[in-house]
Amino acid sequence: MTHRTPHGSGAKGPDELRQQIEQTRYQLGDTVAQLMEKADVKGRARARAADLRDKAGAMTVQLRASAAHAGHDMQDKAARAGHAVQGGAAKAGHAVQGTAAKAGHAMQGSAAKAGHAVQGSAAKAGHAVQGRAAGAGHSLEGSVPQPLRGALRRGVRHPGPVIAVGVLGAAAVAAGIAWRRQHHR
Repeated sequence: MTHRTPHGSGAKGPDELRQQIEQTRYQLGDTVAQLMEKADVKGRARARAADLRDKAGAMTVQLRASAAHAGHDMQDKAARAGHAVQGGAAKAGHAVQGTAAKAGHAMQGSAAKAGHAVQGSAAKAGHAVQGRAAGAGHSLEGSVPQPLRGALRRGVRHPGPVIAVGVLGAAAVAAGIAWRRQHHR
């Protein structure tokens, strides 16, 4: 396909023509890079799934910390009330303290269950998104220009880097939970 340039806008010499060719190559390279980025549906879906898993893990840690803090606050208040009252009132204070501790532990267990449920939901959503992305990647292959099809196939076949980032995030959340449990017992 040839393009005709209007009078007066053509190259004045070979150097100017080379410069125009180089500029066109640079613009074409940017366009191809943008198309490849848009064609990486599966990679974007995996990144979103990893974000959801990270948020679920952070939410679990936050729920556990809030439950533990509430339990400790309740224990402290019950202890102060128990020391203020003498004799028979002291016995009632200790009973309240035990009840508060049980309530705090029950709250912490509920928060942990809720956190695990959120993590499970995020993982299921991530898998569903990945499945849809894989299907979209395969269906996109026919509509992607021939030079980009190889890049699309490689992205669908080798999702390793995105999975590695998700595993590292999960390990960081697990280490934070373990540290928190160890220092609050």
